[in-house]
Amino acid sequence: MSAVGALSSCCRPRSCVWLLKPGMWRMSSFSLHTAARCAAKDYYEVLVLGGGAGGIAMSARMKRKVGAGNVAVVEPSETHYYQPLWTLVGGGAKQLAASARPMGSVMPKGVDWIKSQVTALDPDKNCVWLDSDIKVSYKYLIIALGISLHYEKIKGLPEGFNHPKIGSNYSVQTVEKTWRALRDFKEGNAIFTFPNTPVKCAGAPQKIMYLSDEYLRKTGKRSKANIMFNTSLGVIFGVKKYADALLEVIKDRNLAVNYKRNLIEVRADKHEAVFENLDEPGVTEVHQYEMLHVTPPMGPPAVLLNSPVSDASGWVDVDKETLQHKKYPNVFGIGDCTNLPTSKTAAAVAAQSGVLDRTISLVMKNEMPVKKYDGYTSCPLVTGYNKVILAEFDYNAQPLETFPIDQSKERATMYHMKADMMPMLYWNALLK
Repeated sequence: MSAVGALSSCCRPRSCVWLLKPGMWRMSSFSLHTAARCAAKDYYEVLVLGGGAGGIAMSARMKRKVGAGNVAVVEPSETHYYQPLWTLVGGGAKQLAASARPMGSVMPKGVDWIKSQVTALDPDKNCVWLDSDIKVSYKYLIIALGISLHYEKIKGLPEGFNHPKIGSNYSVQTVEKTWRALRDFKEGNAIFTFPNTPVKCAGAPQKIMYLSDEYLRKTGKRSKANIMFNTSLGVIFGVKKYADALLEVIKDRNLAVNYKRNLIEVRADKHEAVFENLDEPGVTEVHQYEMLHVTPPMGPPAVLLNSPVSDASGWVDVDKETLQHKKYPNVFGIGDCTNLPTSKTAAAVAAQSGVLDRTISLVMKNEMPVKKYDGYTSCPLVTGYNKVILAEFDYNAQPLETFPIDQSKERATMYHMKADMMPMLYWNALLK
């Protein structure tokens, strides 16, 4: 859950000086744009599905190309969240309110906001259907619908969150429960999970483990805790340089990692977590927990399943270099809902938005897209309350670093960039 790409991809550090000018930060949380209205039009030159980071960033870019009133965003939510902050909310370092803004305040001026849910896509007829059986047509379509959480695929959830000792940093309803479970920890197992599905920000499930370890050390409870990371993966991280650094952290702090373990059931009344062994089908393990952090299974939004714009798994089927749809040349995808073979992070969205902007510009001129997305993504791996390993890499899982230092080292400067600078850049640069 990172927006470091807003710094490293939208603009390199030396070119970001303008962002630090005082005027950049004078933004009222009540600055609702009258032009960002609930639209009644049935046709737009550019229609954007989704009001997350990718949708808002691209609607701002498109409005500058085709003019006010010609772009609309379909988004039912009243609130826009900067989700990368939830790692720190779950660890007690930030308040949940700091991650939220009214959707109207981030919607670009001159872009129509359609407060509705997409129910079907018909790219052959250049239209989408919304709830209440409303049809909206388009010339160009940008799909930025994000990723869906599926707690219900774990037996005992989501109702298990009504019990103590369990939380999840992936949901606005459960992230504060993580901090409560950590504060209330007495002794026993603290278990952190990683599901057997694609996830957004693959580093986040272990970031909260490192924060919990440090918190328990500061409060004198670490000697009574057995901290365990049960991951469905076979490695701690997909890029070797950063994986090696994380394994050193894990060794130094006496953290237990169990690979190929997938959470399938939570017995919240008994404080038990059940895992399947992916290497031994049919074999399960039951662990008692004093604290449990759940990373839910995730998948494409329901509207994309079996959709003409999606691949067999339900992800928007786009060219990995141009982000243009493989079948429909006036359809494009960005962010977590696509089948781009890179980590699903806000940093990836920041990098993708620049490429997609150029792609659409050329398509509008009946020219072939030329700018290529290299798979850049980033994950500031929070390893403590003032430490971050800044992972940046490409499609080939090769480091693609911004700074002239060894970014696999834990650094306080990178923590402050993650915790303080990135949120400001997100609200005041990426979304605009």
